[in-house]
Amino acid sequence: MGQMTLAEKIASLHQAVPALPRLGLAAFRTGTEALHGVSWLGTATVFPQPVGLAASWDTDLVRRVGDAVATEVRAKHAADPTVSLNVWAPVVNPLRNPLWGRNEEGYSEDPALTAEIATAFCSGLRGDHPAFWKTVPTLKHFLAYNNEVDRAVTSSQLRPRVLHEYELPAYRGPVEAGVVGAVMPSYNLVDGRPNHVARELLDELRSWTPASLLVVSDAAAPSNLVEGERYFTSGAESHAAALLAGVDSFTDHDTDSGPTVRDVTAALEAGLLTEDDVDRAVVRLLELRLRTGELDPDLDPYASIPADAIDLPEHRALAREATAAGVVVLANDGILPLLGPDRAAPRQVAVVGPLAERVLHDWYSGTPPYLSDLGSALADRLSDAEVTVVDGADRIGLRARSTGTYLSVSEPDGTVTASAERCDLTAQLDVTDWGHGVVTLRSAATDALLSGGSWIVRADASRVGGWVAQETFRLHRHTDGAWSVQHVGSGRWLRVQHGSLTLVTDATTLEDAERFDLRTVRSGEAAVAEAAGAADVVVVAVGNDPHVLGRETEDRPDLDLPRASQEIWRAAVEANDRAVLAVVSSYPYALGDAAEQAAAVVWSSHAGQELGPGLTDVLVGDVEPTGRLTQTWVASTADAGDILDYDIVSAKSTYWYDETAPLYAFGHGLGYAGASYGRTTSPSSVEVVADGHVAPFDVSVEVTNTGDRPLHELVQVYVSLPDQHPAGRRRRLGGHHRVVLAPGESRRVEVTVDPASLATWDAHHDRWQTAPGSYRLDLGRSSVDVRSVESVEVVGPHAPSLGLGDTVSAIAFDTVRNLDLVPWSPLHGTALGVRRGARNGEAVYSRVDLEDVTEVRLSAARWSGSPGPSRDRATLSLVLPDGTRSGSLTLPAATEVWTEVVLPVPESARRLGDLTVRLEGSARIAHLDLAGPQV
Repeated sequence: MGQMTLAEKIASLHQAVPALPRLGLAAFRTGTEALHGVSWLGTATVFPQPVGLAASWDTDLVRRVGDAVATEVRAKHAADPTVSLNVWAPVVNPLRNPLWGRNEEGYSEDPALTAEIATAFCSGLRGDHPAFWKTVPTLKHFLAYNNEVDRAVTSSQLRPRVLHEYELPAYRGPVEAGVVGAVMPSYNLVDGRPNHVARELLDELRSWTPASLLVVSDAAAPSNLVEGERYFTSGAESHAAALLAGVDSFTDHDTDSGPTVRDVTAALEAGLLTEDDVDRAVVRLLELRLRTGELDPDLDPYASIPADAIDLPEHRALAREATAAGVVVLANDGILPLLGPDRAAPRQVAVVGPLAERVLHDWYSGTPPYLSDLGSALADRLSDAEVTVVDGADRIGLRARSTGTYLSVSEPDGTVTASAERCDLTAQLDVTDWGHGVVTLRSAATDALLSGGSWIVRADASRVGGWVAQETFRLHRHTDGAWSVQHVGSGRWLRVQHGSLTLVTDATTLEDAERFDLRTVRSGEAAVAEAAGAADVVVVAVGNDPHVLGRETEDRPDLDLPRASQEIWRAAVEANDRAVLAVVSSYPYALGDAAEQAAAVVWSSHAGQELGPGLTDVLVGDVEPTGRLTQTWVASTADAGDILDYDIVSAKSTYWYDETAPLYAFGHGLGYAGASYGRTTSPSSVEVVADGHVAPFDVSVEVTNTGDRPLHELVQVYVSLPDQHPAGRRRRLGGHHRVVLAPGESRRVEVTVDPASLATWDAHHDRWQTAPGSYRLDLGRSSVDVRSVESVEVVGPHAPSLGLGDTVSAIAFDTVRNLDLVPWSPLHGTALGVRRGARNGEAVYSRVDLEDVTEVRLSAARWSGSPGPSRDRATLSLVLPDGTRSGSLTLPAATEVWTEVVLPVPESARRLGDLTVRLEGSARIAHLDLAGPQV
């Protein structure tokens, strides 16, 4: 770096780093997408979506998948050296709410399990050489990011307990394991401050490892600091703040580094940055490049991976193994497996539904070398059976009223014109309804989807795709029975051109749209009922298209199956009660009556090229089902809670706190053999030893296979806090261990309990605390299927009460009402202020000993621009342990100036109890000092 000019160093801060031939440095670019395979770079093996991969609970499998992905990244790099060996994967945001549009990209609702799976995947991506890395993984997206709507401007509220117990652990595990070389902040704000300028959070991140850690911005996030969030008034200010906070590489304006160079240069000229600040970021980038072997190619053990190491036979086999391992049997009345020594093989099988013969892609999918769907795979495996496949789509014709002719698909480019006199095959369209009125239209003649992305409507798409999907439409029925069609991607309505009769997407109003008469050629429900009624067993394959109604930039509207899929299910089960519901999806569903009606329910993620064979392996019993849910399937959309409420403690969300009965619990999944749990053992007591934690300890249980097939049992341990614990109720995964037992075999299974599952964050003292008391240990098959209960007594000190001489951060409250965490200053610290729309609010600090305290001194300020009906007021008051109120102090008129204000504590109220601080209007507080008599 010492040989680089300042201009060269500034240019290195952009994602697209120019070559420096005089120093032997090639051009470099951060970020190859590799979420579940190499994305957007041509043919590559497509493994299951991360949520499906995690459902295996198998870290060795996940590591092997990561290793295969890294091999294919290296192969792409060998073919094209501009392909970056810095991969932007994995996503480790805990799956807090199933309405999140990017649910498929994460691993688990539980942060510890997320960290465990992420560490395994990163280990595979990194490789095992001590010095050189196969690829350099990047954790996404730091921090508290689980909503797509307004994702770049919403602020996630993270009280210290939620930050330290729920959000940070997902990142800390892989960082501490030394398998991560970079981290990407998320678009959103946390506690009112954009994550890209949150220095305290990035400092915390880097404190977990002595190794260099590059921080790369998310795409366009630097510009968003000024243009969207309007947190800064100039690019010079925003780039200086981000660089000082710890961001090292700016992903902005695609390959055009000009704006980044301009803004960093302006920041230097204005004295907002020094060259040392630039150097610090450049060093981290060079250290990342050094790890890849770029600067020592002769020593790089991975440099020999050839360009053709793509779609290897072992990768195909691994994709199928991973698919099967992630299949979760949610319910089974005995109909599964379809084959076995004690049952007759079905002679006729119907496979119906929109996913019966389709394998769908998500935004981060690569281009698979082949696709194998469920219907084809079952037909191959059940070669002696007659397998009928019906997609359940209505087949229709649309006759334009303006011409009296049908829409028809023309060869060779698939242009749609209103030119058919008859509703023959070229004029027939298969309508698949994905819910909320969004449909795809597929040509019956060519099997291509209609697309409206280029003005002229053509049947030229093999699948829904693109940043803005161009293959989705809405059908509108007029009061006179006519229909009009809207192109969702553009918002425009379809119109038939005069003269050419070409169908185009240029009508801006419904009045200008073409009106069609709709003719139903074939009822999808009727075809499903016919096929199901003639079968020995029917498999109904439903789910989502990953580009529709739930994806990056779009959260889900609800958790319900699409109405059309519900009707397909109803038609099938009414015709044949031997119906298996196969849900292939990116996220959980609230299944309603279908969950009770189904003879069996199975789930798979969109598992990529081997979806059909892997799912078939489990359905027929060639592979024992080992998948377990890594997130709760709630019973209704209402049970999912507010997607924007990140305070899982007060919201009582996630399986840690939620008391509503789930449809299928966290950790749930059935095998084909029964299990019984016998005698358990655990230590009677454990001691707090260091950093507020106990040492790891083991619990054991005797497990017996009561079936006639091999049992793959995932023994899970859940830890509940003691009654009367200062933190209240919480129950979380403490450990798990898988055992394989032969029929009739019994074995004692030991599970190591993670000390973190007993600890809570003591916000009063800013440290971990494992409170003394009796902790309940539930051993079983899920978070609610408990087979045995033990307890362990924790021996250690109680957390001291706050008292005379203590200073406590205002955000260290125990309960809060109508207050938000807000910045103390734009770039540093956190305070409390009244929530938007509220007149007042209060924070309660529990177990405060006021015996010798005569006054409470608060760091407070009146904040200009504070929202709310009482913004012209700025008052503070205390509610003391005896219920009395101390004063009502109005803050000085000066705004955004922190000052100390004093509220007295009468002698009658000086006792142990709850201290409440009440804020009104534009008042903010940063910390409290518990003071005594002046000496």
